[in-house]
Amino acid sequence: MSLAQDNSPRPHSSLLRHDWSRDEIRALFALPFPELMFRAAEIHRQNFDPTEVQISTLLSIKTGGCPEDCAYCPQAAQYDTGVTAEKLMAVDAVLAEAAAAKAGGASRFCMGAAWRSPKDRDLDKVCAMVEGVKAMGLETCVTLGMLEAAQAQRLKNAGLDYYNHNLDTSPEYYSEIITTRTYQDRLDTLDHVRAAGINVCCGGIVGMGEALEDRVGMIATLAGLPVHPESVPINMLVQVEGTPLEAAAKLEPLDFVRTVAVARITMPASVVRLSAGRENMSEETQALCFLAGANSIFYGPKLLTTPNPGRDRDMALLENLGMRPME
Repeated sequence: MSLAQDNSPRPHSSLLRHDWSRDEIRALFALPFPELMFRAAEIHRQNFDPTEVQISTLLSIKTGGCPEDCAYCPQAAQYDTGVTAEKLMAVDAVLAEAAAAKAGGASRFCMGAAWRSPKDRDLDKVCAMVEGVKAMGLETCVTLGMLEAAQAQRLKNAGLDYYNHNLDTSPEYYSEIITTRTYQDRLDTLDHVRAAGINVCCGGIVGMGEALEDRVGMIATLAGLPVHPESVPINMLVQVEGTPLEAAAKLEPLDFVRTVAVARITMPASVVRLSAGRENMSEETQALCFLAGANSIFYGPKLLTTPNPGRDRDMALLENLGMRPME
């Protein structure tokens, strides 16, 4: 296909669209790679400094024992992955981790708990954690499972900046990955978070055996939300022994980069986070993701329970690319 014959969409970042059709998104995925990268980089530059990357740290504040059956997750109680169930961490211990993260250059501190949904007594401690982290001058983010409207409001009152609740995949493929909660359950939680005035962190996972059409469907759903998520994590599946997806076929690196680029084009003002799976990505793949519009990473040795590149390695990569942490 010559570029002269190319009729696929070329969005302008000054107008955020929420009416992306699957045909339009499919056409973006089908663009020649240089053209897709050019368009994504162009839109990225219109909205962000392309040399800056937001640095976040993620801490598991309650690990293992989750009753959900997410096929990718080593924390599901029904899978034998070597992850043992632990109690919710003490508030002081979490704040000590947050202080270390800030000293290491993080501007956002994210806390994750392996729950289907939090109990109110547990939310008391989480709200104290949020208040303490916020007092340090860090942005706060939590992921606690499904939320009711009143719970979202409590977190907002504690000062929570972001709530993470990923859609994971397309509506059509979702039941192949999770059966213990519905796609609508996830959308309802996003509605409660948004109504409470909390920023939304919502993305998905690729490399779970899904088809290209499912990546199209996932992006279409995210870009079709009434307000785009302020933060969009794009995760590469980390294959964990003992989970149903331990032997899933690996996604080609350039297909992952394409997903990042399409997310950037369709959600121009969102921070696109290069999330799980970086431990197994080459520096060249990560560099392409930054060119495609990714501008946030997690640093630290673990993402909840799976490996992640160490801080020194990440800082060396950013320095080599002439990039710097976002302040």
